[in-house]
This record gives sequence, structure tokens and C-alpha cells, in this order.
Amino acid sequence: GFFILLLYAGSPSCFASFSQAKELLYRIKEGLPKGTFIGAIGVDLNLDLTADPPYFFSVAQRSFSEQYVTLNNLTGDFFTSATEIDRETLCPSNPHGHGCFLSVDVFVLPQQYFQLIKVKMIIEDINDNRPKFPVDEIVISVPENTAINARYAVEQSAVDPDLGLHGVQTYWLVNDFGVFTLDVEENEGGELTPFVIVTDFLDRETQAEYITDIIAEDGGTPPLLGAATLKIVILDVNDNCPQFTESHLNLTLRGNSTKGTHLARLRAFDPDIGANAQISYAYSERVPRGTRSLFHLNRTTGVIKLAGKIDTATATSYKLTVLANGPGCIPAVATVAIRLIKVRMGPPVVIARYIAQEKNGVVTIKESEPAYSPIAFFTVKNIDASHKVDCRLEGTGPFRIGPYQLIKNEFLLETTEPLDYETVQGYELVVVAEDSQGLIIETFLKVQILDENDNAPVFQQSLVEISLDENNPPNTYLTQLQATDQDSEARGEVIFLLGGDAPAIFVLDRLTGILSVTTSLDREEKDTYRFMARAVDQGTPRRESIATVVVTVRDRNDNSPRFINKDFTFFVPENFPGYGEIGVLSVTDADVGENSWVALSILNGSDIFLIDAGRGTLRAKISLDREQQGTYQLWIEAVDGGEPALSSVTMVTVLLLDVNDNPPVVLFPQSNQSYMLVLPNTLPGTSITEVYAVDNDTGMNAVIAYSIIKRKGGEPGSFSIDPETGNITLERELSNRGLHSLLVKVSDHGQPEPLYSTVRVNLFVNETVSNESYIQSLLTREADIEIEDRPWQIGQLQEGPERYDMFPCKPALIALSVTCVGLFFSLVTLTACICLN
Repeated sequence: GFFILLLYAGSPSCFASFSQAKELLYRIKEGLPKGTFIGAIGVDLNLDLTADPPYFFSVAQRSFSEQYVTLNNLTGDFFTSATEIDRETLCPSNPHGHGCFLSVDVFVLPQQYFQLIKVKMIIEDINDNRPKFPVDEIVISVPENTAINARYAVEQSAVDPDLGLHGVQTYWLVNDFGVFTLDVEENEGGELTPFVIVTDFLDRETQAEYITDIIAEDGGTPPLLGAATLKIVILDVNDNCPQFTESHLNLTLRGNSTKGTHLARLRAFDPDIGANAQISYAYSERVPRGTRSLFHLNRTTGVIKLAGKIDTATATSYKLTVLANGPGCIPAVATVAIRLIKVRMGPPVVIARYIAQEKNGVVTIKESEPAYSPIAFFTVKNIDASHKVDCRLEGTGPFRIGPYQLIKNEFLLETTEPLDYETVQGYELVVVAEDSQGLIIETFLKVQILDENDNAPVFQQSLVEISLDENNPPNTYLTQLQATDQDSEARGEVIFLLGGDAPAIFVLDRLTGILSVTTSLDREEKDTYRFMARAVDQGTPRRESIATVVVTVRDRNDNSPRFINKDFTFFVPENFPGYGEIGVLSVTDADVGENSWVALSILNGSDIFLIDAGRGTLRAKISLDREQQGTYQLWIEAVDGGEPALSSVTMVTVLLLDVNDNPPVVLFPQSNQSYMLVLPNTLPGTSITEVYAVDNDTGMNAVIAYSIIKRKGGEPGSFSIDPETGNITLERELSNRGLHSLLVKVSDHGQPEPLYSTVRVNLFVNETVSNESYIQSLLTREADIEIEDRPWQIGQLQEGPERYDMFPCKPALIALSVTCVGLFFSLVTLTACICLN
């Protein structure tokens, strides 16, 4: 009984202790620097870190989370790594912060302390992102007759990837101009939408647009801001009607005026724009039909011209009533009074003396001359001294004539404002001198405006955007730049030049403006070119303007997919679970869009392997066995999405690492029922036989050790076995004849647990085999020396020359111990009774 109790106490392997997996939860903020303490597993589990052997902490399996945290293997402390944690990058699919965490499984080792700890680190948001509007400029159109308190949504609201209070909390305007305010509404999903509210009456004719900044503010401390330009465009409505600049005109018409003579131009204006500002001119119904036909009114321009011959004998004056009509408006009214004057030619004369350059009655003046520049003097002669002379100017244009410094009969003609050649190149004037007797003298004068280089060329487009496919042939035509100059002659002649920032590969024809590129472009080298083009006139001084040219190179599928490595080698332990990740094949394509979409496929071995076309992850459909095949070579093809598609091929080698999954196999002796004859006079040190076994694994998993774990028959220690070769040697002289049985354990050196098999070696000590059936019967009776029916098992078996554990389970030992103790007390009780009797 005491022996069995000692045996029970010496068999700790019969009881296994397993702990359920524990979970630890830590909270950390994103953006922490490297080395920030997260948590201590050893402390949080109340482990005695001074125990012997010491604790060791290990990550159970390499995971995505390891790039963000590091584990101290001796203390179990977690720290942040050099890779900064960004919650918005780590959890892009969780914008509302539901469950953004890192998970790591940790083993507590060695085996006697083993625990599986599931560590979950919740990533808390910080205010590290500014609100951002999707566009730089937001345009809202508001009619000018919008009612007060009308609301207009700003659809392009700002986005902030941060959470909660760190997200967008409010909006405000930098300048509300006293006519707007901003309100913010929240929908059921918690999203904020700003609304522009009109707080006062608008008038497009007073201000056509308002430009300010809209600010989005989050709730951080301090808050972060995002801004965009807000342009509020006031749309025109027809709220104005035409008005004449002059509602009454007095004209004088000479009786000898010819058909087509320009009399006047009525001008009306409407502050509205577009169709709302269209004006048409017409005579009132009160104007007689004959008068209408005599004076032609242009409906569009408001110009009145003489359309017939004047009869001064029947009429001395006319009155014209002109209407200016606008859409939906009451017509504006203007009155034109025309007084007819009989022309009589007399001996008085008007002498012109020119200050400006004159030739053949044509006066030339530069358009750069300032206002009130003198043109000519007019002197009236041969006039009766008692008669007063009045001199006036007829014709349109910025000119005036009047007495010069109170000198009698001297009149000065001058300009009233600067002249513009591009608006009017010349004027026809009539200087009319009339005395007190009604005598009229007319002098006709033509004023020609001289052009100067006061206008710069103007590009038809200030921003020229061009797109072309890459790999274009050399000297490809891109576009033709166009610019105009309102000046005349050489001053209006435009040549084209490239700016100093233009790459040398672009050529611009200076006369035609044709832009071309001299070489083939490669989008992968550069996808956008931005430079300046100049339009220069030939005036003095030269004037120029610039335009921005943007050349966008469109992608073509001219790049094949490229694997990061020329070939790939992956090491995988055998028995790796099916569909587990063997490795990742990284492939890139320098093109963009569909031309850069890459699909991976296996050219050979697709019956065993498969590849994730998205991530390039190589997986095996089944668990692989190194003993069946240790190396696989696969050809992987990458095909892009271009038209036509381009491809490349790489070789992948999968090497299986050995796992101790094969026990030693005993080849000799062939069975537990075989035996060998040993002569009694065999000398000690003689090699009797050997146990020969093989292991299909490799390395230490295939190194075999031999040991005798059980003996039956004969003297103890009669035979020994070489642990390396399995050679069985006689150690002492044989004194007992009969059957000697040795139970030999054949074990490998595999990790984490060696595998072994057992075999029985039967040695029959005698001079001869006289009765083989007798020996077979002995072998049958000795069959109980075997441990179990299985040829091998995982675990440790107690070794020794004379011991073999026949009871692998503690419950059986406990039951046997109780029985023996009971028998012992029964024996003591029986002895006591006998002694008393």
C-alpha cells in the first residue's frame, strides 16, 4: 500500500490542469507616441513574477495588431510601437466609433503556468482632424425677390472623421452683410446641415453677389476649424422698368437737311439684366402717320433720322412722342421737339484756325489726349457790328464750342472727355454761326481719332485645358491659342510666346498660336503640365496678357503589372490548416484606373492552392503533409484591367517545414511474438541483437533514442540497450534459462512533445530450441508486458531498468490505494483479535 501511495505521489503527469481563456480590456487614445505604456498582463492577472521558473509571455500568433503594439516577454507589459495608431485609418468602416479595437492573443508560459489571455485594446478618438468642405467654393443662388426668413440649404456641408464632440458641431459666417444669417439643422442620423437665412430685402441692382467664408467648427478643446468660400449670387427678377435719360429734347433742323440726317438718339435704361432689360422704342399713337414716315425711329437703338424732304413752307416745327417699352412694364415717355430753320447763305464767313493737326478739312487727334484739349478756333467775319453772333455745334460726340475769353466773334472748339478709338474712330461736326437776323453760316468739320497702343491682347480663354493620351507621336498638335487686340495696325498684331515656366518639350508658333509637343509623353513620369502662354502686340510700348495652359496626360495601358519580388519563397509548417494564409504576393501597376486593376491567378497547382485576387493572399485548400511532398513550385500570373490586358508571371516556392507528426516505426523485430535464441554460455559484452526503427520526420524530429522500460524473466540488469543504435548487449552471465522479455521504448526528439513506439524483444535462453510450440505458449502468456494496443503515443513514459508504469490514470491509483489501506487495517484488527484470545 505504501509503495502504491509513493507511486501515486510520483506520477504528477496523470493529472492535467487547464485554465479557461481570460480577457483583459484596455483603453488607449489614438496618436500616442512610441513607448507609451498600455497595460501590464502580469500585474493585472496577479501573477508572481518572481516565481521559478520565471514567467514568459508570448504572442500566440502574428497578427495585424502587432505593428501598433509591442509586448515585453518577461513582464507582460504592452507599449505602443513606432507605428502611430490613427483611429480613422485603422477603422475606416466605423465612422461612428462602434467597436474600433486591436486584439492580441497572449500565451503565458512555461507549460506549468500556461494560460491563454485575450487582450482587447479599445481605440479612443482624439480631435486630430479638422472639418473639411468637399469643395473650396460653395455657390448658392438666391432670387432678389426672396421673402425674409427664406432658407437655403448649403448642400456641401463639412465632414470631420472624428467622433462625437470632436466632429462638426456648428457653422458660422465670417460676414453676414446684415442681410443673412446661418442656421444649423440636425437630421435623424445626427448629420448637421447649414441653412442660409435671408434676414433683409435683397436688390440685385444694388449688389449682385455676396462673397464671404463659411466656417465649420468641431467640439474639440481647442476647437478645429474648416473653411470654404461661400458665394451668394442674387438672381435677377423683372422688378425695374425702362427710364429715359432725357425725357425732353429740343432739336433744330435746317430746311436743306438731306435724307438720312442723324437727328438724335434717345437713350433709355433698365437696371435689370438679360431678357428683363430688353427695351424697344416706338412712337406714340398720338404722333401722326405722316410725321412717323418723315422721321424714322430705330426700334432697337432709339436713333431718329430724317427719312424724307423737309418742306419749310408748310411746317415750322414737329413734336414727337417716343415710348420705351419693357417686358411687363408701363412704357416710359420722352418728347422730342424739332424746330425748322430756313437756311440762307450770305456774305459773312467763318474762318477756322486749327490747333490740332489738320489736312483737307480732317482734324486728327490722339485718343490719349485728355479732356478739354483744344481743337480749333472759329472766327466769324463780315458781320454787321450791330448784329450779335451765336455759334453752336451740331453733331454727336464729346465736343463743345463756345466764346473764347469774351472775345467777340471768337469761338473755341474743344473736347469734353477723353476719346477712345476702339469705341468711335471719327466724328462729323457742323459749326453753325447764326446772327440776330436769323442768318446762318455752316462749317463742316471731320475729326479723325488716332489709335494708340492702349489695349493689351486678350486671350479667348484665360485657362486652356488640354488632354491627350500618353505615348503620343512626336510633334503632336495640341491646340491653337487665340487672342485679339482692339488696337489697329501693328498695335493690334499679336504674336504668341511661351512663358519661362514652360517645359522645353512644348513649342508654340508665334504667328498662328498653334501649340504642339515635340516628344512622346509618359503619364507615369508626369501626368500634368502647367505653364504660361503670352500674347504680345507690336505696339510701342508693347502690351501683353497671359493665359494658363494645363496639359493633362491621359493614361494608357502601357505598363505590365510588376511583382515586388522577382520570385517568392514561403516557409509553412506542415499540417498548416486548410485555407490558412501562406503568404501575400505584392504586385503593383504604374498605370491608373482600370489599367491598374490587377487580378491574380495560379497557372499550375490550382487543385491544391488558391489565391485571393484582392489582397494577393496565397492559401492551400487542404492541410499539406511534408512527408508526401516537401516543396511546391507555383507560377502566378498577374493580369491588369487594361484593353488589351498586360500581364506578368512570377514563381512562388512553398517549402513545408517539418512538424513532429510521425512516431518512430520499428522495423526489427517485426512483431512482439518473435524471439531469438541466446546460448547460456554467452559471454558478457556480447551483442545479442538490435532494435531497428525509422522516423519519417526530419531533423531532431527524426533522431531516435532507445531504452528498456520493462523487463520480465531472468536477473535484473542482464541486458542493456545502446540508446543511439538500439544494439542489445549481454551485461552479466546468464544463470536462468527460459524466456527473457524486454519492453523497449523507441522515442524521437521532437518538440513540443516527443513521439514514441514500444516493441517487445523476446530472448529465449537455452542450448537449443527443442519445443517451438512451448515457446509460443510462453510468448502468449507474456503478452501482458505490453503497455497498450497502440504502437505509439504522445507523452512521457517513466523509464528504468525494472519499472514500467502500468497505471496511466490517477483514479485507478486512488482506488487501489484505498483498497490496500483497507486490507492493512483488516490485518491489524485480525492480529489484535488473535492476541486477545
